[in-house]
Amino acid sequence: QVQLVESGGGLVQAGGSLRLSCAASGRSFNRYDMAWFRQAPGKEREFVAAISWTGGITYYTDSVKGRFTISRDDAKNTVYLQMNSLRPEDTAVYYCAADDDRYRHLVRKYSYWGQGTQVTVSS
Repeated sequence: QVQLVESGGGLVQAGGSLRLSCAASGRSFNRYDMAWFRQAPGKEREFVAAISWTGGITYYTDSVKGRFTISRDDAKNTVYLQMNSLRPEDTAVYYCAADDDRYRHLVRKYSYWGQGTQVTVSS
C-alpha cells in the first residue's frame, strides 16, 4: 500500500503558477504509476495528468497541455504538478492518485488517493 499527501495548493491570480506536490509513504514508490485529478464544485472528478512508474511516459488532458507538467522524484517519493498560465477554470480540488497495476493506470482507475489540495485561480 501507499499513502499520499498533497500540498502546494493556494490562491493565485490568472496567469500565475503553482507547483503541487504529492508525498508518498509506504513501500516501493518507484513501482507506482502516478496521476493527478481535479474536481471543481458541482462537477465530476476529471483526469489531469499521469506519469508512468519509469517516469518516461506522461499523459495530459487536452485543456492543460502546454501549461502543466507532471514529474516525479523517486529519491524523494514525490510526484509534482507544475501549473503555469493558470486560468479561473483550473479552480478545483486537486487529488493525487497511484497504482502499481499497469492496466488500472491505463484506464485511469487508481487504487490509492490523497485527500486533495485546493487550487483557486482568481480572474
